[in-house]
Amino acid sequence: LTAAKPTRRLGYVFMPMGCDQSRWTPTATDGTLSTLSPILESLAPHRDHLTVLTNMELRNAYPGSHATSNSSFLSAAKAKHTESNDYHLATTADQLAAQQIGQTTQLPSLELAMDMLQTTGQCDNGYACVYQNNLSWSSPTTPLPYEAHPRVVFERLFGEGGSVAERRAALRKRASLLDWVTEDIASLKRRLGPADQAKVSEYLDTVREVERRIQKAESDVAKNNLPADLDRPLGVPATYTDHAKLMLDLQVLAFQGDITRVITFQLARETSNRTYPEIGVPDPHHPLSHHGNDPAKMEAFTRITSFHSERFAALLRALDACKEGSRSVLDTTVVLYGGAITDGNVHNHADLPILVAGGSALGLKGGRVIAHAADTPLCNLHRGIAEKVGVKLDAFGDSTGTAELA
Repeated sequence: LTAAKPTRRLGYVFMPMGCDQSRWTPTATDGTLSTLSPILESLAPHRDHLTVLTNMELRNAYPGSHATSNSSFLSAAKAKHTESNDYHLATTADQLAAQQIGQTTQLPSLELAMDMLQTTGQCDNGYACVYQNNLSWSSPTTPLPYEAHPRVVFERLFGEGGSVAERRAALRKRASLLDWVTEDIASLKRRLGPADQAKVSEYLDTVREVERRIQKAESDVAKNNLPADLDRPLGVPATYTDHAKLMLDLQVLAFQGDITRVITFQLARETSNRTYPEIGVPDPHHPLSHHGNDPAKMEAFTRITSFHSERFAALLRALDACKEGSRSVLDTTVVLYGGAITDGNVHNHADLPILVAGGSALGLKGGRVIAHAADTPLCNLHRGIAEKVGVKLDAFGDSTGTAELA
C-alpha cells in the first residue's frame, strides 16, 4: 500500500480481573495526559500515542462473572447461561474487522494468550469454560481457540501450516524453518532494489533471532529439573517475562510482515491463579483481585496490573521501532488495551480501565484523556476504532454512536 493509503492494523490486548481504579485513572482534569497514573507510568515514553477513555461500560458483562466479563469484552453480548456445548454469544469486533481487512493476508486474524491450559466443562457460576477461554468468536457459536505456545505460533506464521496437532508433532523434527525457504528468499531478493533487499534482510534477521530464542527456551526447559507433571510444554520459557516477550515479538513480526492485520492477545485468563515471583508477588492473581480493601493485597494486585502494563509498553516500543518509510508500524496500528472488569473486588463493569494506542497516521490523536458521559457503551469505542482502520460497523452490540478519536 502507498503512503497515502497505508496498511491498517488492529490489535486488542486484554487485561483480566480489573485493577485498583484509583491507580489507573490519570489525575489531570484538563483532558491531557500530562501525568500518568501509577499503573500506566511505564507507558510514559508513548504518551503522545495514548488516549485514556473513562466512563465506558459493558452492560452485558453482568451478572459480573469472570466468564461473562471475558466473553463480553469484544462481543458486548450476553453469554447464554449454560454449562454444556450449546453455548451462544456473538461475532466479536475483531472478527468483524477480519472479515473486511483480513481476507487478503495469510492469516485473517491471530488469537494469542499466555496461559497454556484451556479448561473444559463448567468454570464460573454455571457458565461453560469456553466463555473464559476465548476472546474471539467468528460466529455466535464458533469460539476461536487461542495459542500460547511460541513455537506453534512461529510455525503458524512462517511454517507450512497444518493442524495444531501436526505442528506440535513436528517440533522435534524441524531445524530452522527459514533454511527451508532460503532459495525462495534469494530469488525474491534478486528482484528487489538495494533498499528493499536491506529491509528483507533486516526482517529475516529478526525472525531468526526470535526463532533462536524459542530454540533456547526449548533447550533450557529440556535441561531443567522441573517436575514432570508441570504444565509447561516444551519451548515455553520458565518466566512470564520471557514468555511474554516471545509472544509480543511474534505479534510484531506478524504485523510487520503483513501476515495478519488483526491480533487479539490475552495477558491472562479470568480467574488465573498465576503467581508472579519475578516481581515479588508470590500470591495468586485471582485471590489478590478480591483484596477486600486490604492495603497489602491491593499493593500486590497493583504490582501485577502495572507489570502487565509494562508488557504492553514493550509491545508499543517494538511496534514504534519498526519503520515503514517515514512511519512506524505503530503509526498505522490501533491497539485497544484494557479489561471488562473495573474493580476485581466487586466485579463491576462501569468506568472500565480502557485506553487506545497508536494510529497517528490514521487520524488518531494521542496524549489525551477523553471523559465520556457516564455509562457510555464500550461498543461506541469498538465502532470508533473500527472506523480508524477502515472497517464499517453500522451497528454493534448496544452502541449508541461512534466514539470520536480524532
